[in-house]
Amino acid sequence: MRAPAEGGRTWIDEGELVISKTKRVARSVVVALAATAAVTMAMPTNAFAIDHVECRGGENFLKIWSHGPRDSVDCYANRGRTDWGPGWWVDKISTGNNDLIYYDANGDSVRINRWTEITFPNRPPQVTGIEIL
Repeated sequence: MRAPAEGGRTWIDEGELVISKTKRVARSVVVALAATAAVTMAMPTNAFAIDHVECRGGENFLKIWSHGPRDSVDCYANRGRTDWGPGWWVDKISTGNNDLIYYDANGDSVRINRWTEITFPNRPPQVTGIEIL
């Protein structure tokens, strides 16, 4: 069976029309994937390698005592950032050998230098995320 080609000027077999559309779609997909890969490789990456680690005595990890949905003591190592979301109140921070920025629910960021221990007995900050520098 013959059908008019796109634009209606010449006649081609329907099979040729299907193959030509399939080739165009496939070519478009390949070009889109190549463009995505190029953009992904060209963009700079951030080192978000912060790790939640087991707290052990004698280690110099960042250690944070907090409460919210439950009481928690957590340790972190390596440069990077992690977001906790709302609802965590920090009672104590021991930075170990890490420089720290914590982000509070009010939008402030607070830097704490390494080898510092801070307690918040009366008005603990509500922290939404931390970053080891």
